[in-house]
Amino acid sequence: MASLRRWLALFAVLAAAASTGSVSGRFVVEKNGVRVIRPEHIRGRHDAAIANFGVPHYGGTLLGVVMYPDKNTTACDAFDGTPFKFRSRRPVILLVDRGDCYFALKAWNAQQAGAAAVLVADNTDEPLLTMDNPEESQASDYVDKISIPSAFINREFGETLKKALAKGTDQVVVKLDWRESMPHPDERVEYEFWTNSNDECGPRCDEQMSFVKNFRGHAQLLEKGGFTQFTPHYITWYCPEAFLLSKQCKAQCINRGRYCAPDPEQDFDAGYDGKDVVIENLRQLCVHRVANETGRPWVWWDFVTDYHVRCSMKDKKYSRDCAQDVLKSLGLPLDKITKCMGDPDADVENDVLRMEQELQIGHDSRGDVTILPTLVINNVQYRGKLERSAVLKAICAGFKESTEPPVCLNGDIETNECLRSNGGCWQDSKSNITACKDTFRGRLCVCPMVNNVQYQGDGYTSCEAVGPGRCAMDNGGCWSETRDGQTFSACSDSVLTGCRCPAGFHGDGYQCEDTDECKEKLACSCPECSCKNTWGGYDCKCKGNQLYIKGEDTCIAKNMSRFGWILTLLVLSCVAGAGIAGYLFYKYRLRSYMDSEIMAIMSQYMPLDNHNNEIQPLRQDSTA
Repeated sequence: MASLRRWLALFAVLAAAASTGSVSGRFVVEKNGVRVIRPEHIRGRHDAAIANFGVPHYGGTLLGVVMYPDKNTTACDAFDGTPFKFRSRRPVILLVDRGDCYFALKAWNAQQAGAAAVLVADNTDEPLLTMDNPEESQASDYVDKISIPSAFINREFGETLKKALAKGTDQVVVKLDWRESMPHPDERVEYEFWTNSNDECGPRCDEQMSFVKNFRGHAQLLEKGGFTQFTPHYITWYCPEAFLLSKQCKAQCINRGRYCAPDPEQDFDAGYDGKDVVIENLRQLCVHRVANETGRPWVWWDFVTDYHVRCSMKDKKYSRDCAQDVLKSLGLPLDKITKCMGDPDADVENDVLRMEQELQIGHDSRGDVTILPTLVINNVQYRGKLERSAVLKAICAGFKESTEPPVCLNGDIETNECLRSNGGCWQDSKSNITACKDTFRGRLCVCPMVNNVQYQGDGYTSCEAVGPGRCAMDNGGCWSETRDGQTFSACSDSVLTGCRCPAGFHGDGYQCEDTDECKEKLACSCPECSCKNTWGGYDCKCKGNQLYIKGEDTCIAKNMSRFGWILTLLVLSCVAGAGIAGYLFYKYRLRSYMDSEIMAIMSQYMPLDNHNNEIQPLRQDSTA
């Protein structure tokens, strides 16, 4: 059976032969950064091409020590002896040479020997290339087990690392950086899956179907929550004009050679034809379109999974009737899907498949889709193993920091940096409040909002509650103390920020100490007074039979004479009378002012004749 990659190559050749003046496509090599930390003389950043196997750490970094094996430098044979490791316990990043065996086999042997990542150095001077999986089916036994990241570096950078290692005077420490390998512009991730309904194309078909089944739960959860926008795509090629009447094109194409797929068995006289695959691809595209129109785009995952189980080519059930049974079971409208598919025998363009062929060609920063299956996340082709957790990590790396859905912060796929030393951020252990915010791409030190109270500060060394209600949050970070059932606080709800020691205390508001009013002569200073300091105040007593008046800081006799009481009442009466008189005068002035204002306003609306220096009453009584 011809591999799918050979079919894609055939597609490219036929498409190029049939088109004139078309824009040439291109394959984009997705990259990550490699920064040399030491030795000092080779410090710098270099590009590396992400391999199409293993698990790249999208959104993260890996700091490790480079090792270059003394023998077996191509890593084509299994490494014997002690696994690669350093006494410093830093991860080992194994540097190996290109050549002699598959790239994936190098990574597998390195992983078996304890390496945390692999750098494959080119042996010629050429642009970076993507290391892909081997075509042979027997290689799938180890390819699926590769769980470390691999990257391809150019010859010059590889030689620089080897020379630094040969000196042996210092460790070569590098940081592999995938943080910018996946764009993360906003709070929604848009991703595409280029797949195929054919289930008889070998390990590639098995891989993509396994992924659909295992990732369905995550995909539907993300889609229902509005966190992602998913779109499926299918590759087709078209038959050149000169071959339209050939047996090959008739068996593999619909709509008079416009949309073709390879024969599943590569036998045009037996089994299923390529056009059967094209029609089912078209049906699955229309399932997504119609489901999207009804607000249930995630049903595509159910249909594809159920179709594979119920209508497999291996069981000879790959047919329209079986597909319609699946559609009915999922409550999808057959008439709308049939209308979307159109007539595959008509000599006309099919709008759905025509769009698919246009989208397959790369635009802007995205390259052509030439590897099947292919995942495109935020307009960047995903590189790595097509496996549930690995893909979920890549999708989670596509969210803007702090906007990730809860599934991305699961301990199975990311490390919560806030759990260790609080991520180096500010925290209030007493109130269990922290400025450390866990994100998939790393922690952020941001002052939080707790119970609608905002904290402000740099997030690293300080955060302070501000605004209304701040005193309810650990007293706004201000000083507070209780003694003998009496509480004083330096936080005031009438002031939105800052701390100020209350009356009777002095300090900066974060630490307050009692003020000794007696010692500092701040109160109870009259000659007849005796002062005793208390916490937050003072106690002042007068000698003899006298009463202390705190507001006046003076003592007066308790037993006043009759004349004294009369005099006091007279004074109080005068004060009350003056107050009443002032109030009446205020009311009189206010009424006079209002009358004058009303007269001025009314005069503006009098007839013009009334302005001839005559004063007319507001109302004239008439007589018959």
